[in-house]
Amino acid sequence: MNIADYILGVIIAIFALIIIAVILLQEGRHKGLSGTIAGGADTFLAKGKARAVDAVLAKWTKYIAIIFFVLMIATNIVAIYFH
Repeated sequence: MNIADYILGVIIAIFALIIIAVILLQEGRHKGLSGTIAGGADTFLAKGKARAVDAVLAKWTKYIAIIFFVLMIATNIVAIYFH
C-alpha cells in the first residue's frame, strides 16, 4: 500500500462518519403517537424552522453522499492503475 491508499482511506472513513451523523440528525417522517401528543405544543414558527433544518440536512446528505461515492471510485482507480 502506498501513501495515497492511506490518505484516501482516512478521507473515506471521515466522510462515512459524516454521512452517518447527518442522517441521524434528520427527523423521521413518521412521528407516531408521541408526535401526535406533543405536536400540539409546537408553534407554527417552530415547525417551519424544523422543516428548514431538515431541508438543509437533506441537501448536505446528497452532497456528502456524492463526494463519498466519487472518493470510492477514485480509490478503486488508484488501486487498479497504480499497483
